[in-house]
Amino acid sequence: MSPPVFIAGTDALRRGTVVLDGPEGRHAATVRRLKPGERVDLTDGEGLLAECVVTETGRTSLTLDVLARHRHPRPSPRIVVVQALPKGDRGELAVETMTEVGVDEIVPWAAARCVTQWRPERREKALGRWRGTAREAGKQARRSRLPLVADLASTAGAAERVAAASLALVLHEEADTPLSAVAPPADGEIVLVVGPEGGITAEELERFAAAGGRPVRLGPTVLRTSTAGVAAPAVMLAAAGRW
Repeated sequence: MSPPVFIAGTDALRRGTVVLDGPEGRHAATVRRLKPGERVDLTDGEGLLAECVVTETGRTSLTLDVLARHRHPRPSPRIVVVQALPKGDRGELAVETMTEVGVDEIVPWAAARCVTQWRPERREKALGRWRGTAREAGKQARRSRLPLVADLASTAGAAERVAAASLALVLHEEADTPLSAVAPPADGEIVLVVGPEGGITAEELERFAAAGGRPVRLGPTVLRTSTAGVAAPAVMLAAAGRW
């Protein structure tokens, strides 16, 4: 079994000995109950990973010796999901599973037909939940690069991401082209737009098309938005050779 992963600062990971304290150290010492001699991996979440061994334990901290360091390059092509806000707690579920499969960036999108809307007074709290979920899921998945969760995007903002992409695909159940028939670029950024439970409006579809987004069909069944946001990246990750 691979060792557990915890997050530490980049500067700390450059030292020969690391003291893991704060929330991460507390979790390692009191919840995981790690002991001297056990292996632990530490990452800064930006590609630097240190293989470590526990040398001392405190009530809320660990002291570790660094055995080796690895700098993992940025994956290419980069996978970005523009995810319409799902209902209830399915947003966090979508973020968790997208992180597990390897999505590089998640852009929450306030689509016209979203049942859930992040009101201004609750937006930061909701965004914090998505980012916290991505952080914990990244550790669970043993990722050295944690996914970025962007600020909430309007349709105009989502269209800007589509226009800047090397390849932009909009999931739509009435599209003629299956997602599996699309060849991914070798590098750059692939943007996948996932609509809400009520579907993408005609106006949104036109706006994405004007920005260069191509409508594609994911499969013969209609998936929940939180499921489609995981299934579509999985297809692209396999086609791009990242799986």
